[in-house]
Amino acid sequence: MHIGRVVTAEGLRWAVLEGDRVFALRGDPFQGAVERGEPLGPAGAAIWRAPCVPSKIVAVGRNYIAHAREQNADVPPEPLIFLKPPSAVIGPGEPIRLPPQSQQVEHEAELAVVIGRRGHRIPEDRAWEYILGVTCGNDVTARDLQRRDGQWTRSKGFDTFCPLGPWIVTHLSPQEIADLEILCRVNGEVRQRGRVREMVFSIPALIAYISAIMTLEPGDVILTGTPAGVGPLRPGDWVEVEIPGVGVLGNPVVPAE
Repeated sequence: MHIGRVVTAEGLRWAVLEGDRVFALRGDPFQGAVERGEPLGPAGAAIWRAPCVPSKIVAVGRNYIAHAREQNADVPPEPLIFLKPPSAVIGPGEPIRLPPQSQQVEHEAELAVVIGRRGHRIPEDRAWEYILGVTCGNDVTARDLQRRDGQWTRSKGFDTFCPLGPWIVTHLSPQEIADLEILCRVNGEVRQRGRVREMVFSIPALIAYISAIMTLEPGDVILTGTPAGVGPLRPGDWVEVEIPGVGVLGNPVVPAE
């Protein structure tokens, strides 16, 4: 299933994409069973928003060897994790706002894993049971502030620095997820290209590691790391994260208000 949240006259509603049509979803995908409801219209007319409201976004640094090298950094011996605030989340089509504090904001295309049920100290061999599905993510980063601060809270935490969407894909097998390609385009030019199977630490390994530290709640998001090719974003840019078989997440880039 392709599950997300769409704008309607009644406000945001859970919806499911089936072919070229969008249908309402009865129930909450994070609370149990759901079923298809009434039609909401053609897919091309739907306005999608971020497909979940996480209590936290746990991101993983340097999980692709080539990206670590382009940052002149070592691959860590265990997952290097950090948090992005929920206030950073935006959905498809919503603007990434460049803060005045930074002169070097960059894109980081990533596979985002969406947690489906509460878990603490999850064994690696049971990690897939706790995943609702996957979506596209962009770990937008103020690179100059990241280097200056020595820790990453400010550089990763600005409002609008965590685009997610357009929907959560729930039907993929572990092998299909491992084969997924991650692309980033800026104004149509491909900047990043990699595959999930190239990650240093696998998705089950990440879930086991993170859940041994903090309880994962339904709707929480794990950003699994970015391939090489990160680069600058400028006012007027259009940045897309595409994961074929999942979707395309596009956002305009604008100056901060």
